Parts: sequence; C-alpha cells; structure tokens
Amino acid sequence: MPHILVIDGHPDASRERFVHALAQTYADAAAEAGHQVERITVAQLDFPILRSQADWKDGPLPVDIDHAQQAILRADHLVVLYPLWLGDMPALLKAFLEQIARPRFAFRYREHGFPEKLLRGRSARVIVTMGMPGLFYRLVYRAHSLKSLERNILAFTGIGPVRHSLIGAVEDPQRRARWLARVAALGRQGA
Repeated sequence: MPHILVIDGHPDASRERFVHALAQTYADAAAEAGHQVERITVAQLDFPILRSQADWKDGPLPVDIDHAQQAILRADHLVVLYPLWLGDMPALLKAFLEQIARPRFAFRYREHGFPEKLLRGRSARVIVTMGMPGLFYRLVYRAHSLKSLERNILAFTGIGPVRHSLIGAVEDPQRRARWLARVAALGRQGA
C-alpha cells in the first residue's frame, strides 16, 4: 500500500473551508483502505516567505519545512489541495512550495544540462476548488495555475505521473456532496 501525504493548501485554518473537508475525506478514506497517511495543513505551519535567492539556496530551513520535507521523502503519493484565488494558488501555498523545493532537496544543479530531479518515484494528485465551473477554468483560463504547479514544480522535481481534479461551482451543496464522495473513492484507491 502506498504511503500518502495529503497537503492541504488552504491558507485559512478555519475548519469550515471546503478544501479542509476534501483533505479530511481523502485522508480518512485512504486510511480506512489501509494506506499509510500523513497530513500537512499549510495554514498551521510557521515559516517565513523567502525574499532572496541566497535564502532559497542556502538559508536556514524552518523546522516546519524540515518536517514537511521529511514527510515528502516518506511519501509514495502526494495529494495537494488548494482553492483558486485570483486565478492562482494562494500565496501561502506558493510560499510553502518555494520553501520545500529547495536545491539539494527537490533537485540538484549539474555542471551541464538540466538539474537532477531528486523526488522521482512519487506520483501526485492535485485537487483545485473554485467558484467558476471547472470546464470554464480549463477552457478559458487554460488551467494555468494547475499547469504551472504540475510542470514547474512537480515535474521539475521528478514527481509524476500527476493527475488532477478541478472542482468548480463549489457553493452548490449537491456538487459538494458528489465531490466528497468522489474524493473518498480516490482516497480508497490511493489515487
């Protein structure tokens, strides 16, 4: 059974957020199916925003980021959930990913050619919630924040395959219920 790390990227720690319910549902269903599950709730972590390349490359690693990196190393499968804010992932999740994806952990520079991908052997699912219909986001906005995460962070560090779920019109209670059931099924499958 795969070891699964669920990363709840909603910046608001209040429990009524739908992303939190999705993360909890996935984690509970995966654990009930026998998967090993760990969770990270980004809103509960303490870390600074990186402000320079020097800090990113050689700055001190905050304790919560060190723990998160160790959880990633233990994981076979990552599940990253976030709400779409102003067409992108929330700034706190981006700051978390910048802290995580440091050289010598996520990738290693080489003298020639592309960097070595240090997180190979892990798959991922990205779940994005939004007020607009998911198809509209995909067709009109070309799902640019999702593509950026998949290509520029996950694939760049060697994580793949990456699958995704776009959950639109999240204010509709019936849609929420259907998506909670779908996410539970994904959790049971470890997908």
